[in-house]
Amino acid sequence: MTKRVALYLRVSTGEQTTANQRLELEAWAARCGHTVAEVYEDRAISGAKSSDQRPALSRLLKDAVRRRFDMVAVWAVDRLGRSLTDLLNTLQTLKQSKVGLFLHQQGIDTSTAAGNAFFQMLGVFAEFERAIIVERV
Repeated sequence: MTKRVALYLRVSTGEQTTANQRLELEAWAARCGHTVAEVYEDRAISGAKSSDQRPALSRLLKDAVRRRFDMVAVWAVDRLGRSLTDLLNTLQTLKQSKVGLFLHQQGIDTSTAAGNAFFQMLGVFAEFERAIIVERV
């Protein structure tokens, strides 16, 4: 089934390039018969910053809510985020918007049964993390 895919690319420094991420993700999309709907790129921005501090990721999440694409493809989970809390919030936004997520390096695709199960396990850990925070407070 052809899907409209958004690519999210990120590098932490100005000396790095997103070219390899883009090439690999475009090749994956072509092999799967997907259409690249849009490319969102944050350059020289740390993955530890929250999504609202990364302009392209913030725009991607708003477009996900608007259902401008069916799936987001990212080179690796650390390109999406390095903060567990922010990563889980991003995943939750995508899930609520019924937008799948493909993590190239990890081989996780939330549009498959196994990928969706992994996604749901992340939700369990998010709830667990919240419960621990509440206990500490």
